[in-house]
Amino acid sequence: MNKKMLAAVLGAAALAVSTAASAHVDVAIGLGVPGAVYAPQPVYVAPAPVAVDYGGYDDWRAREWREREWRRHEWREHEWREREWHDRGHWRY
Repeated sequence: MNKKMLAAVLGAAALAVSTAASAHVDVAIGLGVPGAVYAPQPVYVAPAPVAVDYGGYDDWRAREWREREWRRHEWREHEWREREWHDRGHWRY
């Protein structure tokens, strides 16, 4: 039983020594020159304008689609106005 206790105490001591050995101690000596320290004023620089260049890319499909939709809308509006004018009785042969 004494051997078991001795082994336990030695094991605990070994663990304690290993944790103490991994602790680091730093010693530093700081020398400074007394005086005032001034920070420079912040400077704002405006961002440069960004130019977007599509490299000559022309989205002709989208332009064609928008034009086709615009023509269809104009045609429907024209037909609606014609129908409204006809229904008011202004259509005479």
